[in-house]
Amino acid sequence: MSYLDNIRTFVRVYELGSMSAAGRDLRISPAVTSSRISQLEEHLGVRLFQRTTRSLTATQQGKAFYGGACEILDAVDAAEAQVVDITENPRGSLFVAAPLGVGRRLIAPQVTAFLQHYPDVSIRLRLTDRKVDLTTEGLDLAFFLGQPEDSTLRIRKIADVDRVLCAAPSYVASRGMPRDGADLIADGHDCLNLRFPGATEFQWRLLTPDGPRRFAVTGRFESDDGDVLTDWALAGNGIALKPVFEVAEHLAARRLVPVAVDTPPEPVQMACLFTHRRRQDPKTRLFMDFVIDRIGAELRAQLPR
Repeated sequence: MSYLDNIRTFVRVYELGSMSAAGRDLRISPAVTSSRISQLEEHLGVRLFQRTTRSLTATQQGKAFYGGACEILDAVDAAEAQVVDITENPRGSLFVAAPLGVGRRLIAPQVTAFLQHYPDVSIRLRLTDRKVDLTTEGLDLAFFLGQPEDSTLRIRKIADVDRVLCAAPSYVASRGMPRDGADLIADGHDCLNLRFPGATEFQWRLLTPDGPRRFAVTGRFESDDGDVLTDWALAGNGIALKPVFEVAEHLAARRLVPVAVDTPPEPVQMACLFTHRRRQDPKTRLFMDFVIDRIGAELRAQLPR
């Protein structure tokens, strides 16, 4: 297996562009990472990377070898998947990403239940509200809200998620109750915005009598963590646009109240994103089925009554 380990290490170094990053991703030391690349280069009789103290760049031979290396790993993964399918005993690690709110409230509880059913599987769950790249980050699947930008990936829709514009009663008492999206703009309401590196301008897509329309909202508060926006809304700092399931408890307790109800936010798609190769892996397929089968009931349970 050492040769395959060397190939896997090469692929991650190539994709991440860094020995140290690949080592962290594979949970091996930088020395082991470097040693595996050196062993592979010695076996092939070529240099796969040009190394300096500040950069690492694939050579022409490295670029050519990458495609074939991926095909080798795909073939091995497919063969292992067939064996695991026969034995019905999935094993190995799953690398899963999800937005913070979705991950904390919906995915993480299902991880515990899934691992109780499949003790030979381990799951590494990464929670972030930024957009993730399945290939460069070594992910098997990613849950998300919205529309993916990469059309080469596979999508499995879970549900359309209702959203709400909400604020604390103290904010409404101080700034007034906006009736619709036009009021948000005209009255200069403080809108709490989710922003991460590379995000576009703030626009909220709201449902008007004439159909969906984008409103360019403004505000002094922004964060890349959706739960921080909820905390700010609870503190009376402004209006947040949130999936209903994330704030259902606060709405039921009247700690937050719906605003601009004449133009509610458009529902957002919740789905699972994966590559074609990852879909062949039975543990990936089992985890998707397991979570998706339970997530609909969980969403319904968290809606305010």
